[in-house]
Amino acid sequence: MRQPEKPVAAVGAVAPTLAATNPVVSNPVLPNPTVRVRTDTLDRFISAVGEVILSSSQLRTGVARYAHDPDVADGFDRVDRRVAELQRRVMELRTAPLVRVTDNLPRTARQVAEKLGKRVEIEIIGAELELDRSILDRLSEPLIHLVRNAVDHGLETPAERLAAGKPEVGKIRIEAKRQKDLIVIDVKDDGGGIDLSSVAARAVDAGLIHPDLISDLPAEEVVAFIFHPGLSTAQAVSDVSGRGVGMDAVKATIESLGGGVELRTEEGRGTTTTFFVPIAAAVQRVLLVRIAGERVALPIAKVERILEVPADAIEEAAGDSFALVDDVPIPVFRLSRLLRIEADESSKGLVPLVISEVRGEQVALLVDHFEGQQEIYVKPVPDLLAKVRILSGLTVLEDGSPVFLIDLNHLV
Repeated sequence: MRQPEKPVAAVGAVAPTLAATNPVVSNPVLPNPTVRVRTDTLDRFISAVGEVILSSSQLRTGVARYAHDPDVADGFDRVDRRVAELQRRVMELRTAPLVRVTDNLPRTARQVAEKLGKRVEIEIIGAELELDRSILDRLSEPLIHLVRNAVDHGLETPAERLAAGKPEVGKIRIEAKRQKDLIVIDVKDDGGGIDLSSVAARAVDAGLIHPDLISDLPAEEVVAFIFHPGLSTAQAVSDVSGRGVGMDAVKATIESLGGGVELRTEEGRGTTTTFFVPIAAAVQRVLLVRIAGERVALPIAKVERILEVPADAIEEAAGDSFALVDDVPIPVFRLSRLLRIEADESSKGLVPLVISEVRGEQVALLVDHFEGQQEIYVKPVPDLLAKVRILSGLTVLEDGSPVFLIDLNHLV
């Protein structure tokens, strides 16, 4: 026998009842919808946006003769605003928070400390800051290495810390902050610091400096030896660290990203290592220089200063060139020779120099002309030239000419 149908309440009658018993149901808070995109698809999209930016600039240059027409000028202004907005949006797609690579650092520190009979607390500040994914992914290993080094080399055992008047638990503080177009990351421990006398002795043993000169070096130059390949401050090799590999690789990785590394230490109070890395890899500010009719781009982050000196101020000795800059002899490299570009080297009058730091050494790069600074959209080097290590990227200027971005770390 058919059962009578139950009465169905009107929607308007049901909603108040649900709201009274479970208010979350009536006003659900849903997470923002997300979508997964393949990395290569995103890269192609970003590359296409870069082409739009370049085409817009080239088009404006090509119709410059019509710039007096207010309708044309207004139209290009509107296009520029839309393209700038598109660039900002696409750059947001490339970024991710730093927490993506710092989230596992506390666990790494605790595991190393437990193995060595030490105790550690790790504090992370600024992990919400975002930077380019391609840079972020390569920061993971340098940060892990620094944390392991801090626990192994820096922090003392609980007994040693108590004897030194410190808490039993050592502290490692990782702090990230933004400075203009850079992210600055400090990794600081409150351990015993680096024994600079030991570093100096090992630098002498390795033949990095003459024994008679080591005593005259300031502390910051002595500690810089730590970044030399094969130099270790560990008293014994362990499976944690101390094989003489790591800090040179850390420096090379950060510099390959267009950044830099600094290390400061204070005996008995700890060591701080600082990374400087750009926020964005696709867009960089560069110095354009001309060499024998060719233009190349140098990362502004690697340029310390530019100046002009008399041609006769560059001296040759044993096949090497030097110039006195602030009464300090600095090696001079002709960029045309390094890039194998035929050029007239019979310079007269004033010659332009770019002062930079290459693998911890201050050098001067001799060019023909400075052509100013510019923000460029960096594209990958074509596959045919991918193995040429000194070429780190390619861009197209407003006049349509291609320009290579030079990786100064592979020049000398």
